[in-house]
Amino acid sequence: MSQLMRPNFDSELIARYGGEGPRYTSYPTAVQFSEDFSATDYRSAIVESNKLPIPPDLSLYVHVPFCSSPCFYCACNRIITRSQTAGQEFLVSLEKELQLTAPLFDDDRPVRQLHLGGGTPTFLGTEQIRQLMALLKTHFPFAADAELGLEVDPRTIDPPGIRELKEMGFNRISVGIQDLDPAVQKAINRVHDTAQVGSVLGAARGVGFDSISVDLIYGLPMQTTAGFLKTIERVISMQPDRISLFNYAHLPHIFKAQRQLDDSLLPTPSTKLAIFRNTLTRLMDAGYEFIGLDHFAKPNDSLVKAKRNGTMVRNFQGYSTHGGLDLVSFGPSAISQVGDSFSQNHRKLQDWAVSLTEGKLPVARGLARTTDDRLRADVIERIMCDGELDFHAIERDYQLTFRRYFADELERLEPLVKDGLIEWTDKGFAVTSSGLLFLRAIAKTFDVYLTPNGQTQGRFSRIV
Repeated sequence: MSQLMRPNFDSELIARYGGEGPRYTSYPTAVQFSEDFSATDYRSAIVESNKLPIPPDLSLYVHVPFCSSPCFYCACNRIITRSQTAGQEFLVSLEKELQLTAPLFDDDRPVRQLHLGGGTPTFLGTEQIRQLMALLKTHFPFAADAELGLEVDPRTIDPPGIRELKEMGFNRISVGIQDLDPAVQKAINRVHDTAQVGSVLGAARGVGFDSISVDLIYGLPMQTTAGFLKTIERVISMQPDRISLFNYAHLPHIFKAQRQLDDSLLPTPSTKLAIFRNTLTRLMDAGYEFIGLDHFAKPNDSLVKAKRNGTMVRNFQGYSTHGGLDLVSFGPSAISQVGDSFSQNHRKLQDWAVSLTEGKLPVARGLARTTDDRLRADVIERIMCDGELDFHAIERDYQLTFRRYFADELERLEPLVKDGLIEWTDKGFAVTSSGLLFLRAIAKTFDVYLTPNGQTQGRFSRIV
């Protein structure tokens, strides 16, 4: 299998194009969601989806909001608790949400994909996760070959627990590591040793999980180039199928947990870039393919195959091999995407639970996409996933003249052509090796919701 293109690391281009930008797990992004969108609108979207000649199959997401201790870098919607009853109370509310939601979907729409996120899904004990799965399968039909995945914190599960997850039907697992350096772990209040991580990954491989992923973060307090390189070497020795290398976004004005970090301990911009450059090179030298943004995978991974054949998609879980599904999400802050609508649940656990007790769908806000939104979403997704754009395909699908409709955007792309990030082709344009690190910068050219000069007003993480 031939290698995908290797990105070129250029400090000058990073200085020019590495600023803030959306991650485009959706378009429009969640920043545009409005409280004008209601539960009634969500119901209507489901009705319209059911009416399609061939309604899409389903992807389910459950947001388990609990963590037993705070990680200071965290930007997720989570609740810190050690309550023994919190998990069970959550399952009671979840069942109510399932009872309200599932009957709205025609019963011949199988679930092809499930993901449990958080928070920490393994805050729930294995018996509670078993209850959760039973609830889901009671209310939705699951395809025999459904992809069932969840995120785990290696501090909250052991090898016997991993074995139980596999017996429940889970076949994909994502392990949050972040960094294996004890000094970094202490600074971010997430302490676990390498042996814990190794035992979890080893157990997952031993019982036959189809895909094992790990999450790492660069830019955390106390990180050094030498220290993070040791982490990378240890991770490579564990041989995960996929690696996500996230760029830490220090936004304490938005995320309160980050105010507990000592800003003076954050690596300098030059050190942070060096960590990224070294990691990028080392992972590719070790045989991992660069998928895009912060994702790497082994050459035989299904994500690499999807990248090669043009079927990879972008959604709220990042890059995925499952396109064309309606996403139905449960739990506080969870976002659903049904047809051309996005709907987000109440963020606060109590608001979510009270709404369900009152027999109401817990939708707090959302958005109904316009035709222009859908068009731009397709353009942005193809840039983010394929690294190229076929103008003729867009013209065929939307009955328009691309160069006329996007005349302003094409003019704004000219500096990117001049700087070698993209090049014009017979069909449209293609991202070069120098542009691979800047897919978000290229994609945001087509985002009409950004300010005219492309400023993002401190809302998004840095691109590099």
